[in-house]
Order: sequence, then structure tokens, then C-alpha cells
Amino acid sequence: MKKTFMILMVLIFGRRVHAQEISPSIKTGKSIFSGKQSNRDFSRKGDWYVHWGWNFSWYDKSDITFQGPGYNFTLKDVKAADRPSKLSLDYINPMELTTPQFDFRFGYFFKDNYSISLGWDHMKYVMQVPQKVVVNGYIDPVVSNPGIVTGKYAGVYHNQELEVQPEMLTFEHTDGLNYVSAELERYDDIWIAKNKKQMLTMETGVGAGFVIPRSDVRFFGVGENNFWNFAGYGLSLKAGLKFNVTRKLYFQNVTKAGFIDMDKIHTTGRNSIDGAKQTIRFLENYTAIGFQF
Repeated sequence: MKKTFMILMVLIFGRRVHAQEISPSIKTGKSIFSGKQSNRDFSRKGDWYVHWGWNFSWYDKSDITFQGPGYNFTLKDVKAADRPSKLSLDYINPMELTTPQFDFRFGYFFKDNYSISLGWDHMKYVMQVPQKVVVNGYIDPVVSNPGIVTGKYAGVYHNQELEVQPEMLTFEHTDGLNYVSAELERYDDIWIAKNKKQMLTMETGVGAGFVIPRSDVRFFGVGENNFWNFAGYGLSLKAGLKFNVTRKLYFQNVTKAGFIDMDKIHTTGRNSIDGAKQTIRFLENYTAIGFQF
């Protein structure tokens, strides 16, 4: 009788433990690649993450308008490029981490496959000089206050071609074109290793934020590397791949397309009277290393 009782207890509690082990208590998000819940044995919900990386960026042609006492003109279809640092110890030197073009972001998973984040995209924008552009507007012989002599560039322009030389203008956002944004991200599992540690995930997202450039401008020889200022806003979309080496450590590569509108760009340093405005369409690619905790 005692032996029979022991056998019954083992069967009852054994089944109960087994049922608990296979109970689907962990809720994971569905992936667009399978249409089913992930077969991960953990959920990201409640986790935080942080990553740091470096970027390259490309810019569409842009119109730049300069306004102040004695001038109001627009340079149309201006060409520009980024300025990545040469490969050096600056990329790993803690004292020089903000010198190269970099990306920093931290976020929180409010669902298994959704997160919200804040980040800083430190891009660099350099107008190519010399270059030929179309100009519309006017430039007086003496502009700004104290007066700046404009020489051969003085005149009234009606969509005329002009070659911009360094004596007229140099125009850069090299410290930098700083896009500080909040983003909403979604994650879809593509592949998960049998050990549930290595995995490949697609990340997509939308973002919006402020643009805080440090504009280095010389306008007819007058200007400075201006202090950072809130110059406008930006909007962006992104998509990329994230590879987890472990559940915590990951690498990712992301491409971001965006639009920046700045109407308070500092130029000569006489910020109450001189300034510029510009819209920029950009494409950015960054590679980052991150940690989830």
C-alpha cells in the first residue's frame, strides 16, 4: 500500500512539474519572417540597451539662404560631403571619442519586440568649395555691421551661375551636424541558434528630434567656429541588422534616411543680424557595438 502511494505521488507531481516546464509563460513578439511567436526562451520586455558606433553620411544637393543687413541670397543645389576621421586611435581613445563621426543611443524595451530610445547622431557636413552654383537674390557692396566688403560678388542675381570661392564663403557643420532624436523601434527575429544565445534580428524605426550644429563659417572672410545652438529639427527612418554574439552583447549595422530643416544657422558670429537657413536630405550608415541589460 505504501509503495503504491509513493508511485501515485511521483506520477502526480512529476506530471505537474513537467507541465510547468513546458507552460508557455514567456511572451515573445511575432516575427514578420515567420508569422509566429519567436522560439526564444526569454523576452526582451523590461530590458535596457546602449550602443556606440561610427557613421558615414551622404547628402543630397541643398539650397542655402543667407540673410542680413545688405544681403539676401540663395545658393541653389549646393554639393556637400561628410568628413570622417582618418583611421587612428581616436576611435578607441576615451578622450577623443567625440572626434570621429559617431552614434550613441540608449533605449528601453516596453514590449518584447518594441523599444523607445534617445540618441545622438554626430554627423559632419562640409560644403564643397570651390563649386559652381545658381544664385538668386542680392548682395550689396558692403554688408552686415560692422561692414564687410563683398567686392566682385556684389550684385543682383536672377538665377545666375556663380563660382563660389573660399574668399566668398566656406560653410561647414563639422563639430558637427548633431541630430539628437527619440526613436520608436521594432525588432523581427530572422534566425536564432539552438542555444538561444546567437541570433540575427532586423531592426526598423522612426525618429524625430532637434538639430544642434556647430557651424564653422567664413562669410567674405568674416566668421568663426560658432558655438552650438538649436538650429532646427529633423525626421528620420531607419532599417538594419542586429547580430547577438550573446544574449547581452551585440553588433549592428543600420542605414538611416532623414530630413533636416534648420532656420537658425550661425554664420559671422553676429547672431542677432546675420544668419542662414537650410534643408538637408541625408543618408547615414553606422556600425555599432552594444550591450543589453
